[in-house]
Amino acid sequence: MRWLVDGYNVIRRDPDLRAHEAESLEAGRTALLRLVAHAARAMGDRFTVVFDGAPASGPRSAGGQVEVIFSRPPDKADDVLVRLARQLGVGAAVVTSDRAVGDAAGRVGCSVISADRFVRALSAASEPEKDDDEEDQPKPDKRGNPRRLSKEARAAQRALRRLRPP
Repeated sequence: MRWLVDGYNVIRRDPDLRAHEAESLEAGRTALLRLVAHAARAMGDRFTVVFDGAPASGPRSAGGQVEVIFSRPPDKADDVLVRLARQLGVGAAVVTSDRAVGDAAGRVGCSVISADRFVRALSAASEPEKDDDEEDQPKPDKRGNPRRLSKEARAAQRALRRLRPP
């Protein structure tokens, strides 16, 4: 599976990562990349973490299966994420809490995972995640089985389960 991660969006959703970012932007990025690299090694999946413009000239590797991309003005990280989601389509997971990015990724068939759920899954990899979390449950559609999650929600759950160790 290929993961596309909205870097600063994830950092600013987690108190520990936010504390690192308070030291410096580089410290925040490093803390997130450390978490992602650990998950990449455990799962064998590829991750692309996208940050808004920085002095980096282009893509760089954070080690192994983690690629780091800095957007270049006038593009923002959101623009880069949407472009990558369109290229990858079905089978990719986009991690963001940005509604516009999530909607665009969902339209092309990507699984969309909120930054909060992603960080919880990474942080609590040893603890089973509750599937009946009220805030994460989508509102039921008027058609079909009311107890069954939507196709998109089931795809997001499958992607999150991959973050857990076997």
